[in-house]
Amino acid sequence: MSTSKRLGRGLDALLPALDVHDDDKVVQIPLKELRTNPYQPRKHFSEDSIQELAASIREHGVIQPIIVRSVLRGYEIIAGERRYRAAKLCELDTIPAVVREFTDRQVMEIALIENIQREDLNAIEIAQAYRGLMEQFNYTQEELSAKVGKSRSHIANFLRLLQLPEEIKEHVSRGTLSMGHARAIAGMSDAKQQKELAENAIQQRWSVRQLEEAIQKRAEMSSAKKAKTPNRRKDPYIDQIEEQLRNIYRTTVKVKHNKTKGKIEFSYYTIDDLERLLQLLQVEKIG
Repeated sequence: MSTSKRLGRGLDALLPALDVHDDDKVVQIPLKELRTNPYQPRKHFSEDSIQELAASIREHGVIQPIIVRSVLRGYEIIAGERRYRAAKLCELDTIPAVVREFTDRQVMEIALIENIQREDLNAIEIAQAYRGLMEQFNYTQEELSAKVGKSRSHIANFLRLLQLPEEIKEHVSRGTLSMGHARAIAGMSDAKQQKELAENAIQQRWSVRQLEEAIQKRAEMSSAKKAKTPNRRKDPYIDQIEEQLRNIYRTTVKVKHNKTKGKIEFSYYTIDDLERLLQLLQVEKIG
């Protein structure tokens, strides 16, 4: 699939900044003056891949310069962290680089582009990168969808993975659970059942289809238990309020209401996310 079809036009415009041209000035930068991209979404690097690249560098040198930007006390890697890591393994003193100017937003977006293009990110890293872009630059899901050239449902499906228990997210990061397994489990609301089914899927090597069937069976059993209780339909007005609050605060919001009182629950997924919500709520309160 071509690059233009895989990425939105907003990010597609940044891709030329990752290319090195004949007229670019290539400089040798000491490795000790380099630091990695703080917005790098990829947390897991294949040691075997780095070792193979290091072997190639020992024989041929670093053929493709890395891309960096100048920062306080040195340089920050924009593209080429694998080459940097391999060069360190080779105990090189310097590495060829092209210095360019980038804003923080461009650095974060380029980090996502480079990894999506290489398909190096696991599902959790992609979800965290999407959330990071939304939080850092106040993108809505629709705006992010246009940026990365993916559907809004694609973005929403990945973000839902971040609501999973930590141990399940670890399984996805390690590859012991696939994205398909994680999506199926994310559709459940009970954390205990999520963990149980995740463990069953791993231990019994369930396919995604087998996991979905197990989830469906549990849902049918739960429905049978509830059949004897009155079915309370949710107030459409409450649905509308929840939707408005979700759009304003960009997180899951639940409004629980009865005849005389109720409560509003906001979900957050990291301390930074909590602080973002607190700031937004304070603004609303003051305003």
